[in-house]
Amino acid sequence: MLEDRINALRRELIEYAALVEKMIEKSVNGLLQIDKELLQGVINTDEPKANAFEIDLDELCTTMIAQYQPKAKDLRTTLMVYKMNNDLERMGDHAVTISQNSLFLIEQPSVKRLIDIPRMAEITINMVQDSINAFVNEDAQLAKTVLERDDLVDGLIKQIIRELITHMIENPKTIERAMRLITIARNLERIADLSTNISEDVIFMVKGVVIKHHKSNE
Repeated sequence: MLEDRINALRRELIEYAALVEKMIEKSVNGLLQIDKELLQGVINTDEPKANAFEIDLDELCTTMIAQYQPKAKDLRTTLMVYKMNNDLERMGDHAVTISQNSLFLIEQPSVKRLIDIPRMAEITINMVQDSINAFVNEDAQLAKTVLERDDLVDGLIKQIIRELITHMIENPKTIERAMRLITIARNLERIADLSTNISEDVIFMVKGVVIKHHKSNE
């Protein structure tokens, strides 16, 4: 019975993660494709679904601990799902913020051709996917590659900010639009950081090694 409940917990988490991944994809694609409907869907449809998943998973974890008092690996798995649930909820919030800023930007002239933000989004989404897969498959090596990719994201956001600051200095009329793009990049960076959180926990779960790899993601 306990094993069945653990498996149900994993399945719920995987479904939640898939929804959050789609939210991130749509929030960026809505900007790139100038698709207002796609962006509004993230805010009006996907966010309520994500919130429902978060509440359900929280209750499942709490009930699991109260009713079954799991020990050893089962307890570690339950507690990790509980923590990942919180990380996924925050990722969903960041996707909504990206969508809100994108809704503003698609109504305005573009500041510059978007090259680095789509690349940053692609890396970030892959980090989310791989951090979840690392947990499901207890793959510490895959989790380690997620940590390594965080440096790529950090490099891209520095480049994005440098370029946008140059645009703002040259043309102050671009300031609000440029700041919105920086906000989008910052939210992608935070999603990547949350993926490294999950990956660090996977490495601890599998190998018992504590890794302090990255900056605060608040």
